[in-house]
Amino acid sequence: MLSGWSTHGRLSCPYCMERSKAFILDHGKKPCFFYCHQQFLPLNHPFRRQRDKFIKKRVERDFSIPHLSGEEILSRLNLLPNIPFGTKCGEEKIPSYGVTHNWVKKSIFWELPYWHTLLIRHNLDVMHIERNVFENIFNTMMDVKGKTKDNLKARQNLNMYCKRPELELVEHNGKILKPKASYSLSKEERKIVCAWVKQLRLPDSFASNISHCVNEIDCKFYGMKSHDCHVFFQRLLPIVFRDMAPHSVWDAIIEISHFFIDLCSIEIHVHHMKSLDVKICETICKLEKIFLPGFFDSMEHLPIHSPNEVEVGGLAHYRWMYPFERFLHDLKKKVKNQAFFKGSICEAYMIEEIFLFCSLYFEPAVQTRLNRVPHNDNGGDMDSRGRLSIFTHLGRAFGPLDRSRFLNEDEFYAAELYVLMNCEEMLPYIKDYG
Repeated sequence: MLSGWSTHGRLSCPYCMERSKAFILDHGKKPCFFYCHQQFLPLNHPFRRQRDKFIKKRVERDFSIPHLSGEEILSRLNLLPNIPFGTKCGEEKIPSYGVTHNWVKKSIFWELPYWHTLLIRHNLDVMHIERNVFENIFNTMMDVKGKTKDNLKARQNLNMYCKRPELELVEHNGKILKPKASYSLSKEERKIVCAWVKQLRLPDSFASNISHCVNEIDCKFYGMKSHDCHVFFQRLLPIVFRDMAPHSVWDAIIEISHFFIDLCSIEIHVHHMKSLDVKICETICKLEKIFLPGFFDSMEHLPIHSPNEVEVGGLAHYRWMYPFERFLHDLKKKVKNQAFFKGSICEAYMIEEIFLFCSLYFEPAVQTRLNRVPHNDNGGDMDSRGRLSIFTHLGRAFGPLDRSRFLNEDEFYAAELYVLMNCEEMLPYIKDYG
């Protein structure tokens, strides 16, 4: 965190800070952000008065937590002792760390004269938040061993906080059994999901080949990158679980998926972000009524504050980690000498820049990175006269010819509708009659 606030433990939220209602679970000793979101709902919302759906016999009467200004935070930091941060300080921490605050240092950025006037002094990375929320939901519903949030310790914590007798552990013949939850898929349903993703084909450059991440034998997904999770969460997850999950579960998944679609959109409106700020609170509360308290860590809580950051800081595309992760990946590929990896990266980077600079003086007939043909260009020429705009792009056939087939009536109708809805010529009709 640029501000010096640690993102670990019960006080990991940089907005709620010590006012957070997060607690430590008795079994597992992990921070839990269950029942931390009803206070952000309107005062007349019915979720505030439901005693048996969230924490047992508790009604939410608290107000939403206001954000502290930069001047207030700076005055708090000035009261803290000056303890060196890093390897030199060893295990020494600021007194009351993890109890009343999560400050590990006073960041050097606070010495800037304008830093305390900024509305946002840190950045909630939408990329990592979206990936962690997706993995928690997907692995829990697929009941992936070692990754699901519905484990033995989570069921042991359930009886202490919630009134859900159908999910409590059952003892039978000296063994402890875990009843199947409504959101958990059966073995046959998990096989159907894996088989569906295995045969899935996505448009070119839309995403990587997610089918390579599927293991149909173990019913697991391996090696999914952050962008794969991004595409799967926003476009595929509601489709996958539509006919398998109960309506209440599927409805909550649809809402959280649409939330990230709106949050990552290329065009935002202030009034829409304000309404999204209220909707995400209700969506998280719906998830609390479905999943166990152990499901909710800090990543399920941070979406509450994400619309405010988009409203103040602008589009999420300018602040998430995708370009930095890709650039670091390119740098790591340049390492050829593990003993001197820094020099190896510098040498490869300089050689690449030199070659790119020299290629500017080559003849036009010489193919370089600057004038190479796109990988989908078949080298032909396309006459745009009499054609719809969507059919004027150069391209080539995709996949082997021996697997070609005719579309059935439903597939042809879906393709026809997609073509018409993505043509510039149809925009006036869509605007008038849509």
